[in-house]
Amino acid sequence: MTQIDLAWGAGPSARYEELAARFRPIFAEIGKEAVERELMRKLPRAEIVKLKNAGLGALRVPEAEGGFGATLPELANILIELSEADSNITQALRGHFGFTEDVVNRSQNASRKRWTERIASGDIAGNAWTEIGGAKQDAFSTRISQKNIGLVVNGTKYYTTGSLYADWIDVGATGLEGEGIVLQVRRDHPGVNVVDDWDGFGQILTASGTTTFTDVDVDPDDVVIDEEKFRYGAAFYQLVHLATLAGIGRSIANETAAAVGARTRSYSNGAGPRSSQDPQVLQVVGRIRSNAYAAGAIVLQVAQSIQRAFEAHFVDDPDAEEKANAIAELETSQAVTVVTNLILEASTIIFDALGASSTKKPLGLDRHWRNARTLSSHNPRIYKDRIIGDFAVNGTPPPYQWRIGETPAPSGSDKP
Repeated sequence: MTQIDLAWGAGPSARYEELAARFRPIFAEIGKEAVERELMRKLPRAEIVKLKNAGLGALRVPEAEGGFGATLPELANILIELSEADSNITQALRGHFGFTEDVVNRSQNASRKRWTERIASGDIAGNAWTEIGGAKQDAFSTRISQKNIGLVVNGTKYYTTGSLYADWIDVGATGLEGEGIVLQVRRDHPGVNVVDDWDGFGQILTASGTTTFTDVDVDPDDVVIDEEKFRYGAAFYQLVHLATLAGIGRSIANETAAAVGARTRSYSNGAGPRSSQDPQVLQVVGRIRSNAYAAGAIVLQVAQSIQRAFEAHFVDDPDAEEKANAIAELETSQAVTVVTNLILEASTIIFDALGASSTKKPLGLDRHWRNARTLSSHNPRIYKDRIIGDFAVNGTPPPYQWRIGETPAPSGSDKP
């Protein structure tokens, strides 16, 4: 059935159904065992391999370079459908899609050719950016250095989401001159150690744990200055989270409707002989589905704004590109709190449509709230309304990137 037939609204393009048809059978397989994987904490290695082989990772690579040439709205809608099956997998691939987005923003040069060929052949990139403990906002403790006649990288990263499943790892580091850089290394290099020690209560299958680098060889051709990466990166990475949340919403809607339809018992003080005929229960089911529908529609609107930023990059008009980037960040920020609230509400009221038995662990319905809550704790939503308000009232442009870490002590301060 098409997305329209399912009442989720039209896809983002005339060709979307054809594009999605390639992946939907795999998504269906993934969805069948999503609860079992969650309960058994079984990492989705085989599922990600199937997606790699189907070319999911090359969605944004132009057709002329071996990919599918998907627009950002098409990518976002595909990620909603994948997240409907298993939101862990979408988040595990988030770093890959972000890295790929940077590649397709590059000019036609040797670096772009090297990476589009790798991605088109099925290679997947993980990420290694965040550092914990005494990490600083303005620099990485992970560094490259000279060793013999080459470069190596050493350091420890956390929240290295998806790197356990990847062929390459995209690493944020400090360069030889103290500058911020980005580099890529092979996941199977003997100096790379990826550990699945993520202990969060949600998104537990994303392998968002620790990665250490010990004298890992670095190809100088794969070192990029951080500031030269694509400007709408923050908006893009947030878009993936928004699409993941919207997909969780669809999953909640589907599971709630199925559970209510199968329920034979009813309460003596209910409004119908069965839950499926109880108007109050149906109202809850409808509210959940409407929340999911609205979230998906918002995601596609945000994706359009980021698509405009992408296109502006190739127009050779710096002012127009700057404006498009700012608008993309603003539209993304406007969506974050609203979409988060819609899905968190849906993940809570699902239990109002059912009963105490719906809280049994084997059903796994609690995973939706845990996963949505974990996702919405990234890049804290509490700051988004303030940023939007500051723009609306004062015309203040949004920040493009953010990092977490300790800030330098104020000048003259003797505090640590």
